[in-house]
Amino acid sequence: MRKPLLSSRAVPGLYDLMLLLDPQADDERRAEIVRNVQTMIETSGSLVGAHDWGMRRMAYEIDHRPDAAYHLLQFEGGNDLLERLDHTLKITDGVLRFRTIRLRPGSPPPAPPRSERRPEGRSREDGEATVAPRAAADSRRPDNGRS
Repeated sequence: MRKPLLSSRAVPGLYDLMLLLDPQADDERRAEIVRNVQTMIETSGSLVGAHDWGMRRMAYEIDHRPDAAYHLLQFEGGNDLLERLDHTLKITDGVLRFRTIRLRPGSPPPAPPRSERRPEGRSREDGEATVAPRAAADSRRPDNGRS
């Protein structure tokens, strides 16, 4: 029986790590968390890219926080690195959420973050409310003789 020339253990995987950091933590604390994660990656693997996406609104609140500081780190590493990152990020104060995703070979580089667009119907910062076009059209619909 022949063994494969390259096993999955011999080739480190390429991963995306998305960090959502607490916006109420000071800037120094958030920078320290990112530095510590980068150091862990560089000691057991290789850091391919680091992208600071800044403060962004989350899809849902976490611990009564509607925003988070987003950081995308791309790296190559093995299972031992993944386990250490998982353990460390679970117990680190200031980390709201994180997700590690294995990328397929040949995956394109990450797109730049999209600009935040307010969903229709949400209020603006200046206090003026916007109305979704469909809701406005429905409100002007004739009642067809009904009272």
